[in-house]
Amino acid sequence: MHPVAPDGSPVEVYRRLPAGGEPGIIHDAVSSGSSLLELGCGTGRVTVALARLGHHVTAVDQSAAMLAELPRDPSIEPVEADIERLDLGRRFDAVILGSHLLNAPDGLAARFLATAGRHLATKGLAVAEVYPAAMDWPAAVGRRSPVGDVGVTVTRAMVRGTRLNAAVAYDVEGRTWDQPFEADLLDEDALRARLLEGGFAFDRWLDEPSGWLAARRR
Repeated sequence: MHPVAPDGSPVEVYRRLPAGGEPGIIHDAVSSGSSLLELGCGTGRVTVALARLGHHVTAVDQSAAMLAELPRDPSIEPVEADIERLDLGRRFDAVILGSHLLNAPDGLAARFLATAGRHLATKGLAVAEVYPAAMDWPAAVGRRSPVGDVGVTVTRAMVRGTRLNAAVAYDVEGRTWDQPFEADLLDEDALRARLLEGGFAFDRWLDEPSGWLAARRR
């Protein structure tokens, strides 16, 4: 059996996914040697790269199996916790909300933003990833995309209003995993409104095609 995180994320898949350009986007947005709080770090594909770039990363995930993949590194502090309940009692230069946490439905995104607000320094930066507004989800169904040595295929994508009900299939060396999920699809107006409701103001796009942005506390 290969472990799966409580949200349905397969550990073996996330262990194999490459970091891509995400660490560089984050690194370029923050100051050298920043203290970073990464919410939803998974197996650390971005965490490790940021530590190598000279940052101290407090890496949070609700899955012990995910955190077990992190290397022992003095620049990486693993924390097992539910993001929405996290309260470390200290503040960071930047908070990272990757994995499309701002698209989480049913009020969960607001709770994630509240956690970011509790932990972000007064002049700190929140760095977040959202689904690109222009993405045509129904057109993506059935199309396999290789990401490193992982195959990713959208198998279902139902859009009703701004709510996405979808599923993806991952394949690695003949093994497959299915992960259903729901998300709120946000155009820029809706994104700015979600940030404002959570006590943040949109600052700038860091990489709009891939959905990475920066926000600051109001």
